[in-house]
Amino acid sequence: MSYVRPKKHLGQHFLKDLSIAQKIADALSGHGDYQKVLEIGSGTGVMTQFLTENEMELWLMDVDEESIKYLFAHFPELKERIVFADFLKEDLGFLGEKYAVIGNFPYNISSQIFFRILENRNHVPEVVCMLQKEVAERLASPPGNKQYGILSVLLQAYYEIEYLFTVPPTVFNPPPKVNSGVIRLKRNSIQALNCDEALFVRIVKAGFQMRRKTLRNALKPINLPADMSADPVLNKRAETLSVNEFVDLTNRIASCQRKV
Repeated sequence: MSYVRPKKHLGQHFLKDLSIAQKIADALSGHGDYQKVLEIGSGTGVMTQFLTENEMELWLMDVDEESIKYLFAHFPELKERIVFADFLKEDLGFLGEKYAVIGNFPYNISSQIFFRILENRNHVPEVVCMLQKEVAERLASPPGNKQYGILSVLLQAYYEIEYLFTVPPTVFNPPPKVNSGVIRLKRNSIQALNCDEALFVRIVKAGFQMRRKTLRNALKPINLPADMSADPVLNKRAETLSVNEFVDLTNRIASCQRKV
């Protein structure tokens, strides 16, 4: 098979610039002592060809049957490690204890991909990916920035995130309407947050769902205990709180709830 037709419903924009493909592949640092790399959405293998040059065990995954046939034809040496599956649904146990994730993430499902990575965070020490620039900047944004949001907090709780470089639309087929950004995530040392993690997630999501409101109003769905009413942190907006401040808030809310 010599050609793969980009499919709009899959959000496919195939990278065609080899220098950028190599730059993304080279961004894997090896952080976390892993031996396997999973490329999501390998497409026409533009990045794959550079990933095969490192010493890691490379696995390819794509949900597009045409892409899978193309990959089988052009990378026969990887045929046992080319997986026709949806990363969002596939059991990833076959990858073992530790593996890095790399890919040109479809804009329309990038958030779901990151939530799946969070589910598997103790197996994924490093991620290098290209996605919509606005989203990439949001994930790497520090507190106090209007780009800072739900995924910024949830990912930064477990990963150090670095914005690497911007990629213009002209190097894709078909070209997207916006710029893309490449980021690198490196797993930090936190195995579990020092709080009720389920409550932490609820608080972060509620806080940002009405991000223009103070936490006092945004967190009303959490049913804040009366003992919390005078807490000065409730006068702040979610976008101003760091991960540690969200952890502290979660613990204070949980403590007050236990007293009720």
